[in-house]
Formats: sequence, C-alpha cells, structure tokens
Amino acid sequence: MEVFSDVVCPFCGCLCDDLEITVENNKIIKTKNSCAISLSKFMHHEDNRLNYPTVDGRRTDLVEAINESAKILASAKRPLIYGLSSTECEAINRSIELAELIGGVIDSTASVCHGPTIITEQSIGLIKSTLGEIKNRADLIIFWGSNPTESHLRHLTRYSMFPTGLFTPEGRKNRFIVAVDVRKTKLSRIVDLFLEIEPNKDFELISALRAIVRGVKIEAEQVSGIPINILKELAERMKKARFGVVFYGLGLTQSEMGDMNVNAAVGLVSDLNHHTKFVILPMRGHFNVAGANTVSSWLSGYPFAIDYSRGYSRYNPGEFTAVDLLERKEADAALIIASDPVAHFPASAVEHLTKIPLITIDQKVNMTTLLSRIVIPAATVGIEADGTAYRMDGIPIRLKKIIEPSEGILPDSEILKMMIDKIRVLKGGY
Repeated sequence: MEVFSDVVCPFCGCLCDDLEITVENNKIIKTKNSCAISLSKFMHHEDNRLNYPTVDGRRTDLVEAINESAKILASAKRPLIYGLSSTECEAINRSIELAELIGGVIDSTASVCHGPTIITEQSIGLIKSTLGEIKNRADLIIFWGSNPTESHLRHLTRYSMFPTGLFTPEGRKNRFIVAVDVRKTKLSRIVDLFLEIEPNKDFELISALRAIVRGVKIEAEQVSGIPINILKELAERMKKARFGVVFYGLGLTQSEMGDMNVNAAVGLVSDLNHHTKFVILPMRGHFNVAGANTVSSWLSGYPFAIDYSRGYSRYNPGEFTAVDLLERKEADAALIIASDPVAHFPASAVEHLTKIPLITIDQKVNMTTLLSRIVIPAATVGIEADGTAYRMDGIPIRLKKIIEPSEGILPDSEILKMMIDKIRVLKGGY
C-alpha cells in the first residue's frame, strides 16, 4: 500500500492540489479531500475504459492503428484536429506540431465555451488575479452565469466563499456573495443576494451597472427584470468593496451577444478600479482548457481556431473553428483528442463527422469513439501519466502519475509523437 499526497485532480479548472490517494496493488482504493466528481474520477477511472486499439471496429495493435491514422492524416486535404482541453500540455504541444506538419486546422473546446472570453482578452485584456489572492483578500464575490455548486464543487470551499484568508480571517462572515443567473440554482440559496435576470439580458444589466458606477442617472424602474434600487445598492457596495471579483461562466459567454457581454463585464470591472480593487476571472471548465489556449498561443501565436493550410498559422474564429468547418463540410478527416464532439456538437456538424474518416484518442468509450473508424486508447493524465496543466487563473501545475496504465496504453503525447514520426516517413522525411 502506498499513499500519494498533494495529488492534483484532473477534472475541472480548479485543479485542486491537496488530494491524498491511497493505492494498493496498482489500484486506487481510497481518496481524501476529493469532491464527489473527483472521487468518481479516481475510484472509477477504469470503468468504460478503452483497452485496445481498433480499426474499422476490428481489434488491432497500436502500431497498425498509428500507421492507419498516419495514412489518413497525411493524405487529407483539409484535416481537422479538435479537443485538447482534457489532456496534458505536452500533448497539446505535439498536436500543434502535427497540425503544422499536415497543413490542418486545430481547434480546442474553448471555441464552444469561453471563446468570447479569449476574443475579449485579445481586444481589451482582462483584469485578473490568482485564486490565492482572491482567497486571501476578496470581500465581495459575484458569480455571473455560473453555478460552481454543480460545476466546480470545491471552488466555494477552497477559493471563494468559505475559506479563511490573510485579510478574511472569519471566512464567510468577511464576504458578501452575489449570484446573477436566469434561474434559481443551488448557489442562489446560499448567497447574500441573488439576481434572477431575464434570459439574454446580461448586456443591458451590465451596462446599467456601469452607468450607475459612473454616476449616470437611470430613469427606468427596472433593467433586465431587476428593480433599479437593487442595482444602485449593488453598485454602491461594489464601489466600497476592499477587493472584489467577478467569476463568470457560460451563462454569460453563451447567451446572446456573448463576446460583447464579456467585453461589457470587463468594462464594468475597469470602471470599478477607479474606486477600489476589482478583478474578473472566467470559470474555465475542463482541467486544462486554459492550457490548451496558452500552449497554442506560445507555439502558433493564436489561442484556438488555427489554420496551417498555407504552411503558416492563421487565426479566424467563425472560419477555422471546428463546428463551422464541419458545418461547411470542408474537413475531409478528423483527429479527436480527449473530447466527445459527437455528444455536444450541433447535429449538422456531427452529420459531417460521420461521413469522413474519424480518428479518436481517448481513455473512455463515448459517442465519438463509437462512430470512429480508428480508436486509440490513452493513459489518463493525472492518474496513469504525469503532465502539466493550467489552472483557471493561469497558474501551471504539475500532475502526478500514481498508478501504471494497462500494458500497451501510452499517454496522449507519446501516441501523437508516434503519429508524427510515421507521417514524416510518409512525407519523405519532411
């Protein structure tokens, strides 16, 4: 029996790094400090596992699966690489190298979640801080279009609502918590103020708050379904906060005017910084979706939706994003890495995926693997392989390997390296 301490959980963007995992005979038998989702991930990581590669539904070995995949990608005129947010940074590095080698398009899951965040960050920037700073200093916290009680289970206890900090020694008593959403959630029942706004009216509400913070008189009795007197009280509280933060989720980025919503929210935080200290952070979902954008930016200059068809990187969300590429029926082959687009993409995009050679590298059986021509099983990073990931606040954290994978199962990065080496041979050593 062996006990691993300070283990990082490879599930959500919190990347909780205080887990204690007990292993016996290469099997996880106990976890400590894990949330319900983390507990399930560690204790049941072997469930529904892919145990061997397949080609056209036929069991094969890794070499044949790599060779067949290389042939498909090397001969494709418009190959697509998609996923990346639930794998290690080393694999993302290899994916960019592969996309450049085959002249393909590479995109991450950010294009269907926090793409508006990235576009806003490129245009006007974000006023950010680390989660540690928020834990120690924040006395006013706003969750906008986000419900961490369902998506980031330990966020409230480790970083935002309940933890004691250097300047918040009484924890919850030192903090005023606000939730803004279109419906009541578990979070709405435990906050100090809940604003139930009308759907797709985030931009109007943020604009009203900006006007009030700037001293502009608003004659309307309500905005987005919220009485104006409540907005005035909130704006005054925000201005008087010692350290405030807005955590926003897909409720803001995926409602109407997504990138303009985020743009307006950043503007509100900027206005508040004339009065106090305020920051804004996106609630990133997959454990390394921030790493996917960061590594892509290092290597290509762009965070997602990158095209290498001309031999150099080009960036254009809406043209080179995976859903748009598939809906226009441009992609003639696809490599999916640690993602399940068949379960989440629009039907029109999925329909085209079923008509082209589809290669999937993943740990588990999912809807995409069931439709794939080639399926290659991979080791689970943070459990069966080590690697690097970026927390939602941009802090890189090293994930540990705590058990050995089944024989012949390799990490994503090693599988991709083998694929790259084979394609180089097919292309005459290029």
